[in-house]
Amino acid sequence: MKKQSILFMATAALTAATVLPGCVASKKYDDLRARQTATEQGKAEAERQQRLAVTELKKATDELTELRLNNKRLMADSTQNGNALRRTRTLYTQLTDSYDKLLKNSDRAMADKSADYNKVAKDLARREAELGELDASLKKNRTEIDKLNADLKTREAKLAELTQALADKDKAVNDLRNSVSNALRGFQGTDLQVKMKDGKVYVSLSEQLLFKSGSTKVDPKGQQALQQLATVLKTQPDVNVVVEGHTDNVAFSRPAGAMQDNWDLSVLRATEIARLLTAGGVQPQRVTASGRSQYVPVAQNDSPQNKALNRRTEIILTPKLDELLKILDSNSTTGGK
Repeated sequence: MKKQSILFMATAALTAATVLPGCVASKKYDDLRARQTATEQGKAEAERQQRLAVTELKKATDELTELRLNNKRLMADSTQNGNALRRTRTLYTQLTDSYDKLLKNSDRAMADKSADYNKVAKDLARREAELGELDASLKKNRTEIDKLNADLKTREAKLAELTQALADKDKAVNDLRNSVSNALRGFQGTDLQVKMKDGKVYVSLSEQLLFKSGSTKVDPKGQQALQQLATVLKTQPDVNVVVEGHTDNVAFSRPAGAMQDNWDLSVLRATEIARLLTAGGVQPQRVTASGRSQYVPVAQNDSPQNKALNRRTEIILTPKLDELLKILDSNSTTGGK
């Protein structure tokens, strides 16, 4: 608007100068020309200023537009950052709470773990003590086991020795039975029997072979059998001889002299047989005479046949067990230690 006003005034002045050339002085003309020139220069300057202003305005407008875009972006970023900040603060609060809880739980857990550790440490110490005791006990047991092994070897050796001694004894008894059986072969039958029992040899002689009823004197046939038995026993110095007299349960109807009952009869008969054996060469210190009367029957006294079986003399031959007794005594002494 300002530019148009200036142009109008300059044009009017120029027109007036042209219309009135003659009326206007030369000085004024020059002034007008100067003014026109100045006006044109001002116009050019104004146009230049306008162009600069337009350029500046465009630049300012562009900058304003850019600033508005930046402001919009900043506002959007600010909103986004605010949301992120709020989320971050919420998360931070949650994390802080979780951390506090974890810290409390950690303290509690540490306390529990410490208590558990102390308990485990005590248990470990107790177990180590028990282990020490067990180790000491193990060493002691090993010592005892070594001793027991040594004792076992000793006992095994003794057992082997005892087994051998028993085998020797059994062989000796069996050999003795065979020798006696062979020596008395002609008498064996119902009146004379040879058998083994409990590691001993039993020679059972009936009353009919040895004695008349109620008598204590051995018949000749019985003396012959006893003489043959004595011949065998002379060659067996390690055999002890026990003579046992047995009767039935029939009581004496007329006791007389030294015999008052079956006790006396059984003892006197055993003594008589012992005398015959020693007379036949058996050492007296090896012979024992005993009477059992009616109290060790081999059959019920309910018939004549059974009563005849009970009226008998048994000669029990027992090998001396000195060696065996030595072994047993040695084992007993070893066990006592």
